[in-house]
Amino acid sequence: MANEKNTVKDLEKSILKNMLFADIAIAILSALWMDEPMPFLLGLIFGSAISALNFKELAITLTKAVNMPPEKAQSFTTRKYFLRYIVTAVVIFVSITAPYINIIGTIIGLVMIKFIILATNLFNDKKFYKNILKRKEDETNGR
Repeated sequence: MANEKNTVKDLEKSILKNMLFADIAIAILSALWMDEPMPFLLGLIFGSAISALNFKELAITLTKAVNMPPEKAQSFTTRKYFLRYIVTAVVIFVSITAPYINIIGTIIGLVMIKFIILATNLFNDKKFYKNILKRKEDETNGR
């Protein structure tokens, strides 16, 4: 159990670290590409910070829900789910109304963690690539 917990914590740290590296790369590119990169950078930082907090909150929610009875776990996770969406809506609203925060940067920051998780799982799964590269003839000859 403790080994699984460490593995999950290591995965969380890895995802957050990769998100930080991606944010730094995007920040550097935006600084080189844009005339006024500061609103975009503030949006990116704002969105990424909230995304990381939502990710940690999701991990905490799931860890607690596993130890609850099914009915209680379902209502607990549903409440937390809507709370995370309300937080995201508030972040987007603040980004739209604040002139010093770029909405595009905020949205990129908010969805960045989803792309990091997708890329992490996609590039770590060797069977996925074997299935893509498997020829149709191999499937029909194997029958």
